[in-house]
Amino acid sequence: MRRFASDTELSKVDLRGAAVHWPRPSALDVALTSLAGVGPKLAEAAAEAGISTLGDLLMRFPHSHRDRTVVPVAEIEPGDSGTIRVEVLGNAPRPFRRRGLSIVSVKVGDDSGHARASWFNQPWVAQKLRPGSTLLLTGSRDGRGFRVSEYEVLPSAGGGDVEGVEDSSARSAPPTSPSGPAAGSLVPVHPATEALRPGRIREWVEQAIGLAPNLVEALPAELRARRGLAAVADAVKAVHFPAGEEDVEGARERLAFEELFLYQAVLASRRRARRVARPAPRMGTPGELVSRWLESLPFEPTAGQLTAFDEIDADLDSGEPMQRLLMGEVGSGKTVVALYAMLRALEAGHQAVLMAPTETLAEQHAATLDRLLGPALIPFALLTGATPAATRMQALDQLASGELGLILGTHALIDPSVRFARLGVCVVDEQHRFGVEQRRALDAKAPAGLAPHVLHMTATPIPRTLSLTAYGDLDTTALRELPAGRSPVETRLVGEADRAAAFELLRAELREGRQAFVVCPLVVESEKQQGRAAEVEAGRLAAGELRDFELGVLHGQMPSAEKAAAMSRFASGETQVLVSTTVIEVGIDVPNATVMVIEGAERYGVSQLHQLRGRVGRGEHRSYCLLLPEDAGELARRRLRAVARTGDGFELAEVDLALRGEGEVLGTRQHGLPRFALAELPEDTPLLLEAREEVLALLREHGSLDAAALGPLMDAARSRFGAGASDPIPL
Repeated sequence: MRRFASDTELSKVDLRGAAVHWPRPSALDVALTSLAGVGPKLAEAAAEAGISTLGDLLMRFPHSHRDRTVVPVAEIEPGDSGTIRVEVLGNAPRPFRRRGLSIVSVKVGDDSGHARASWFNQPWVAQKLRPGSTLLLTGSRDGRGFRVSEYEVLPSAGGGDVEGVEDSSARSAPPTSPSGPAAGSLVPVHPATEALRPGRIREWVEQAIGLAPNLVEALPAELRARRGLAAVADAVKAVHFPAGEEDVEGARERLAFEELFLYQAVLASRRRARRVARPAPRMGTPGELVSRWLESLPFEPTAGQLTAFDEIDADLDSGEPMQRLLMGEVGSGKTVVALYAMLRALEAGHQAVLMAPTETLAEQHAATLDRLLGPALIPFALLTGATPAATRMQALDQLASGELGLILGTHALIDPSVRFARLGVCVVDEQHRFGVEQRRALDAKAPAGLAPHVLHMTATPIPRTLSLTAYGDLDTTALRELPAGRSPVETRLVGEADRAAAFELLRAELREGRQAFVVCPLVVESEKQQGRAAEVEAGRLAAGELRDFELGVLHGQMPSAEKAAAMSRFASGETQVLVSTTVIEVGIDVPNATVMVIEGAERYGVSQLHQLRGRVGRGEHRSYCLLLPEDAGELARRRLRAVARTGDGFELAEVDLALRGEGEVLGTRQHGLPRFALAELPEDTPLLLEAREEVLALLREHGSLDAAALGPLMDAARSRFGAGASDPIPL
């Protein structure tokens, strides 16, 4: 056995002589005000930053370390930065002012030479700079001397306490702290706030670090021994105050593994608890209804769809509620899979529901189902906020009696007046657009004592990292193949100089009898937001570049009847160009549309651009997506170049994750993905996969992560990541 982050072998004598310590976690629940120099105001500022207790403080890990290796004064040339150990050579200084600045300046030196050290806006420093005192100074040298950014007063030869490390940017004198870890060459830089500078947090950690042995060892002992993981206390000490760079990386990886492991443990426990809480109806094997429907389809299902059918069959006959996420490329045939699941419910004597986030998408699903059901003649209803009262009442009566087996709609479906006789399958489309309570309300409409099978759908491919974190308590199915007959879309990034040529391409397609979309970022012009507005742009195009063609307008602020009429005119070919906002992002299927023009393309994320592009290329003709940015920065241009380079939505999802980070893709910061203290995704994806495999292995071995043999594992996991194991992760 070796010492942490070291090649030094520990002997039996070392091991026997090691102090035995029993953690006392309550010692870390003590308020921050127990530390020297922390009064009510500082404690309040710390609480706002998420630091209320000593335990919180120890988990406030530094984001980097400053190398404070001491070099001789003579080796620091003008323009260089570094750390020097010097003696105060001159008389005790007095603060003076120059050009509105308070300056303290004193002559310092070592055996190699001397320099004049200066502190700006720290007048209190003067009283600490006694002649002959020893200083550790970090800063930079210029033509006038050494400008101090951080300093420490070291013990004199006769002993005494070390005074606190201070940042030169401070506006008030910080408290002193005892000698300790800060004397090392690598100084931690902790995440700060406007009210809490990094130096102050470091001083507090110096005082509290001795309590690290009271941290709970959450990882099972066998796992730690097998993987050669250091004790949590040693890792926490090393990540705050490392002896060298090797310590930093070793401690970071060990602690990052632990937090990924604990999060995966929470997901696995929640998933298990949800599945055993209420049984789901068993639906047997596919019957004659599904067989006849499959034979009636005018196309052969893709290999991906057939795999999805098999996975759904297994879920529906397991006795546990299906919780499956169906991811699919735009146009990959998710609706066919969803209809398969719903028909399986109908033939087993249950009811099925499909809920979509917008009326436009719900109406499009209704049109698609009408086409896909064909000769099966299975009745279904559409329920939205725009459904006439008489039609709504009839549908509700038939649902409650069981006469109606299949219904589609928006969030109007979760209204208390909507009651099912025997709901068996729920399909939630674009599920990330619904809140947790909305999805829970739909789930609650199943018969008493039973849970419905739920199929979640998204047209946005989700990177594997996110599928294991934000969506980690769902089974996943990915449809990667495009149905036969779909043509690839040529995507071009169009500069202002090429705008005229882009619209000439659009006109050429229209003259060939094709149709086009023009997407604008705004509905109407705004003084607060710059960008093209759909209504204004439609008028400008009708009088300008597209004056020879029929244009329509569609946006989310239009009444439902007007939206339906605009879509109907475009679908029938009455209008050749539809000028729209992103309301057409999903659910619009017009095979004759071959051009997608996206104005202000830099305003959209990768996945949204890919979704919009998917509105064309749905027929036999070659199609184009023209990205027209207005004022794109470098990051936005990287996104646009990625979209132009590939049409693979799953590849783009990984690009999006790498460019924007796990907290922004799909709005996952608001949908259950925590901010990890040390783990960084997607960079730590290999570590995430290892953590997940370890959790699953423990679950297979023990049957439950709450098993006594696993010690405080789940207590630590729930403490770190919040709600109890039975609470669903917001998806």
